[in-house]
Amino acid sequence: MARDGGIVVMTLPQLPAVVEPAQLTAALRRGRVLDAGAVREVKVLHQRDTVLSHIIRLGLRYVGESGGAPQSLILKTAHAAFAKSLADAGRHEVAFYTQLAPNMPRGLAPRCFDGSFDEESQAWHLLLEDLTDSHVIATQWPLPPSREQAMAIVTTLARWHAAWWDHPGLGDTVGSWASAEDRAQHMETFAGHYDRFADMLGDRLSEERRTLYRRLIEHSGRLSQRYQSRRHISIAHGDAHIWNFLLPRPGVADTVRIFDFDQWRINVPTTDLAYMMATQWYPQQRQALERPLLNHYHETLMANGVTGYTRGALDQDYRLSVLWQITKPVWQWSINIPPLIWWNNLERVMMAVEDLGCEELL
Repeated sequence: MARDGGIVVMTLPQLPAVVEPAQLTAALRRGRVLDAGAVREVKVLHQRDTVLSHIIRLGLRYVGESGGAPQSLILKTAHAAFAKSLADAGRHEVAFYTQLAPNMPRGLAPRCFDGSFDEESQAWHLLLEDLTDSHVIATQWPLPPSREQAMAIVTTLARWHAAWWDHPGLGDTVGSWASAEDRAQHMETFAGHYDRFADMLGDRLSEERRTLYRRLIEHSGRLSQRYQSRRHISIAHGDAHIWNFLLPRPGVADTVRIFDFDQWRINVPTTDLAYMMATQWYPQQRQALERPLLNHYHETLMANGVTGYTRGALDQDYRLSVLWQITKPVWQWSINIPPLIWWNNLERVMMAVEDLGCEELL
């Protein structure tokens, strides 16, 4: 720790310059949460690694008037082991918080006070609202949520989808469209991964499932027409399992927040619902909650300004999205996600495909 003119500066050489008191002061003033006061001390309260990032909880102390200023913040940076190989995830998340989030309704995601991606070094950071004291993740992975928790999560997901539903900026100022050629190339890459995946599994992948994969690959162009219609489309989170949502703690009057936006993209919104339920939940939980949650999702869309999207259209989109989810375990395997994750995802989504009769779509 060093002192400079009475200002206490924690020596944090491994952290980006944004954590220096002067820069934090400027960021909080831009965010209109700090007026006349200034940050005088920064300290690391806690730090941990996720699969792709490093999360640091920073404690702040102020000099001068600081009423209402945050006492702590979350600093998110690249995980050192993946800083280069998965830099695009950081670029993507910084783009979300700096370009999309300012144009969304409040209370859907944590506030971002600063974000930057350096193309030369591929270093990046996000300085986010700390919700540790007010919010909590619904359950410990892999436990499913309660009905009440699931309803609250789907409410926020629907509000978020509604905010970008058929937005005029899609593909222009908000994200980019994948062309038919792009999607064909994507499926060609998938087909190569699938062949190696099937060879690795051997007789652990039944002939019925192999046929399902082959037919999906064969008909992928036709199935992609729903996306190519560019109608009833929004921004999908891309990784919307329940552990990427923060729920208010008991007694806290606040909204559920979504986080981890490194996989967002323009897509059919039911992609997120299918990943949340069909890929993550075993049949008993999914069958008990699936219909009520889809009903609630549709009602929330309508209440937030979405028009012309029928309940039947939602069912059709959801079944198609569940079918597409059989590709997820293969992609996960291809980037060395542990079998504990992809194998269970494979089993669950295949049971959902059977339950919902998704093979009929082929």
